[in-house]
Formats: sequence, structure tokens, C-alpha cells
Amino acid sequence: MASTKEFTTQNFGEEVLNSDRPVLVDFWAPWCGPCRLVGPAIENVSDLFGDKAKVGKLNIDDNPETASDFGITAIPSVLVFKDGQVVDQIVGIQSQASYVAALQKAAA
Repeated sequence: MASTKEFTTQNFGEEVLNSDRPVLVDFWAPWCGPCRLVGPAIENVSDLFGDKAKVGKLNIDDNPETASDFGITAIPSVLVFKDGQVVDQIVGIQSQASYVAALQKAAA
């Protein structure tokens, strides 16, 4: 069972931008109701992909610089990275299948 990582401004470069695997990042905040609804789907995606991809969350309240760097203006927002570049963005509540499809596309 894979675990969802916690990304921060301090570890974002190493964990996300320099990753040798695709990375799905859920930008969220604890006060955001829709973000809490997306959480279980993100956990499931992490379990589905295991070591084939990294899946994690970044709290925008604790890491506003990173959220700003990537133009996050609405949450929940999910960015998918490959080779340090954003290859997909999903804003708002979506199905787990949407997150899986975006990560599969990046992993191909």
C-alpha cells in the first residue's frame, strides 16, 4: 500500500521537479470542503500506482509560495508533473478516474 506524500516548499524541487517518475500533486487547504471530498480519491490513486508514480498533497496555507509559483488560484487543484514540467491540470472536484487517466497519460 503506497502512501500519499506531503509536499512542501522545502521538498518540492527534490520530490516533484527532480522526480524520475510522474508526480500528481493535490493543492489543498484544511478549510476547503471540496478538498476534503477529493482526499480519498487521491489516496486511492496513490495505492493504485504504488511505486510507478508519486502522489502527494501540498497545503497551500503552509506553502503559499509554491502554490503561487504554479498559478494556483482555486482549490482543489491537481497538477501532474513529468520530467519537472506540468503536463496536466485538473481544477475542482473530479472523479477518481480523471486523476488516474491523467497520471496514466504522464506515465506512458
